[in-house]
Amino acid sequence: MQNKIKNIIRHSISVKEQIYNDDKLLKTVEDIVESIIKCYKNRGKVLFCGNGGSAADAQHLAAELSGRFYLDRPPLYAEALHVNTSYVTAVANDYSFDMIYSRLIQAMGMENDILIGISTSGNSTNIIKAFETARGRGMTTIAFTGISGGKIKDLSDYLINIPSTDTPRIQESHIMIGHIICELVEKRIFK
Repeated sequence: MQNKIKNIIRHSISVKEQIYNDDKLLKTVEDIVESIIKCYKNRGKVLFCGNGGSAADAQHLAAELSGRFYLDRPPLYAEALHVNTSYVTAVANDYSFDMIYSRLIQAMGMENDILIGISTSGNSTNIIKAFETARGRGMTTIAFTGISGGKIKDLSDYLINIPSTDTPRIQESHIMIGHIICELVEKRIFK
């Protein structure tokens, strides 16, 4: 059993080492930090979407920005779009689950805003539709995916494609990168 545990940990470390050594991916993280800072300086907001574990990650990262990370500071406008269950279930029932995020982007998305979509496959239809709507509104789109980037990569201004096809390892890396972004944004805005 301990060997299995160690193998899982070793695999997780291996994915993170690949990220650590990927200068292009690290530059993308830097660019995302700058984009989010610019968004907030222009009174924009950061919106998140995802499904399943990625929805939990979206909610987690939105809370890091809107609550606090390390510093006791004013809140930053960040929201996970799925937290209103009455809305989600009504739209899924009346239209389709594929529309739950795009309709909210139609209602609240503005030109200075950012949409961060988290999808390990990059092929979640509801997130793809949200990105299409966001781009039509002049929003910046950021995708967190697995290695291929899926269909969403072509709709992304910034792509964080984790070098793995293993969903748990991808999700662990998404939250790590998300935490790095939140920490750097907070430090830069509230020096």
